[in-house]
Order: sequence, then structure tokens, then C-alpha cells
Amino acid sequence: MAPRPRTTTRDPEDLARRLTAWLDARLPGAKAVGVTVPASNGMSSETLLFDIEHPEPPLRACALRLAADPAAYTVFPVYDMARQYRTLRLVAERTDVPVPRVLWLEQDPGPLGAPFFVMERVAGRVPPDVMPYTYEGNWLHAASDAERARLEAATIGLLARLHDQVPLPEAEFLDLPGTGDALRRHVAAQRAYYEWVVDGLARSPLIEAAFDRLTELWPRDPGTPVLNWGDARIGNVLYEDFQPVAVLDWEMAAVAPREVDLGWTVYLHRFFHDLTVASGQRGLPEFLRRDRIEARYAQLTGHTPQDMDFYTLYAALRHAIVMLRVAYRQVYFGEVAAPADPDTLILHHGSLRAMVQGSYWG
Repeated sequence: MAPRPRTTTRDPEDLARRLTAWLDARLPGAKAVGVTVPASNGMSSETLLFDIEHPEPPLRACALRLAADPAAYTVFPVYDMARQYRTLRLVAERTDVPVPRVLWLEQDPGPLGAPFFVMERVAGRVPPDVMPYTYEGNWLHAASDAERARLEAATIGLLARLHDQVPLPEAEFLDLPGTGDALRRHVAAQRAYYEWVVDGLARSPLIEAAFDRLTELWPRDPGTPVLNWGDARIGNVLYEDFQPVAVLDWEMAAVAPREVDLGWTVYLHRFFHDLTVASGQRGLPEFLRRDRIEARYAQLTGHTPQDMDFYTLYAALRHAIVMLRVAYRQVYFGEVAAPADPDTLILHHGSLRAMVQGSYWG
């Protein structure tokens, strides 16, 4: 695995001082103590962990979600923290999907340099990205087949409940702009994102071929859209005893067909599994298998997933655009040299090409 790319140019000690000043204005006498940036800090928005030291309430564990540092060559063009805050509140109010309780939203960039929100911190374990949970030596890989099966079933269960329990009219603020149905607007937003990523830089023939292939595979009936989590993968869930206790990272939430989330869940596991196999390890081939995910979801919701070749390709394509942006950021910071072929910057270019060619799923 290559060294983890830079994700910020911010000074953690400076953030801690500014956070204490902001907190004191809301809870006079309160202090932010034990401020840390977790090693698993995301590639997009930043997370700070801290405790509130104050007589009322007593010591409280918190997490702060901070919009990306504009000086750090951001992964996405826009960071709408109010949208994420509102999504968390909606999910908490209308479903039994476990999410952290949100405490404050700060839309003024002055206090910390960017908008942010604060939520209660939940104890639990996250399947790691680095090194991936599919590698030997981490807690999920070391678990028994029965324990992983329990985690898998519970995770698909929370997706089913999210999709079924949120009334669509209440999620209208997550509608994407544009014309046509929710799927067409979702794909159009990804095309716009790709154009932003490659603006002034080398374009990716592979990504453009994947967009063309999507057109050929387009579903005849995408079905009624639902609230999608957006980044629906186990690396964004806190687990305790192999059960979800908090679903995290809602910045990609949108109204879309159910299969957008399902395709992302299927492919993001395959992404990590493929990397593991390429390194010479066995990975977790029986975990989060596409057929089991589809069957479990159908059993729980009564909706049989449709056109999953389209949606898994779409997930791999979306992930490729993010990976290309991350790679161009590494080029920007001088961490890697720009190659002659921009497709090689996409870590999973082999599997994406196989999907475009129709040979990935055998």
C-alpha cells in the first residue's frame, strides 16, 4: 500500500485553541480537552475528537465534522455541512437506524476556518481502510464466519430500514438539481463532478468509457427513489459485538434508486478484497457477496434489486472519479509524479475496465 495521502494543511493545536474559544461562547466555562485527529480521518471532510469539560453537563465525548480545508485540494467542490446535519436529524427522527446525536451546527467559517457540526461520540469499532479490513491481522478478518455473517446481515438490515422508513417528501432537500428522474440527475451530477476533477488536467479514457457503458446498460425502470446514505459501506459504521451502533459520513446522501446504495456496498467491499488478493492474501471472498446482499435485501424489503450490473459499474465509476481526484491531489502536493496514462492513477483501473468490458462478474 502507498503512503496515505495528505488530507489537511491545518494545525491541530491551533484548531484545539479555536474550538475551546467557540465552545466557551455556548457553554460558559467549558473547555475542549483531549482534542485529537483520528488516524482514520477521512479523505474528504475532517473529523476531530474531543471531550467537553464542564460542570453541566459532565464530561461528554464529542466528535466534530469539519468541512474540508480549501488549501488541501479538496476531494469535492462543495461541502454543505448544514445538509449533513439536517440529514442526520432526519434519520434520527424518522428511522431506527443508529446515528450519532447532533448537538450544534456552525455555518460561520470564522471560528475554525470552515463550517462544522458537533455530535456525540459513540463507542465502537470501525472496519479499517488502512490496512483494509480484508487483510490479515485486523479484528474483522480475525472474526469467525458466524460473527462476520451477523455483521453483514445487520448492515444490510440498516440499509433496508433507511430506505423504507424515511418518507420521501421529508428528504426532498436531498434532491439533486437537473432534469429527469432521480437516477438521471444522480448520474448527471457525477458527470459534472468528473468535469470539475479533470478541469485543466488529463482526462481519463477509462472513466469516459464507463460513462458510455452506463448508457448502454441504463435501467428501463429505475423505480421509486428513496433516501440513499450515499457512502454505504461498512467502513463508515461503528460496530459493537458485530452490530451497528452508529452510521457515519452522510456527505454523499441523496435521493436516488435503492440500488445506488446497494451497488456501492457491493463494490466497495470488492475494491478492498481485490486489493488484498493482488497483494497475495486470500481476503474475504465469502463476505458481503453480491448474491447474498441482493437476497437479504429482497427478503427484508420485498424489493428485488434490479439492474445490478449497471449499479455496480456505476459504483466503480463513482469511486474512480474520487480516486482520480485524490491522485491529482497527490500530484499537486508533490507526493507522486503525474504518469503518462491518467488511468493508472485509478487504483482499481483493472476491475473498472473489466466491468466496462462485461467480464468482471464472470
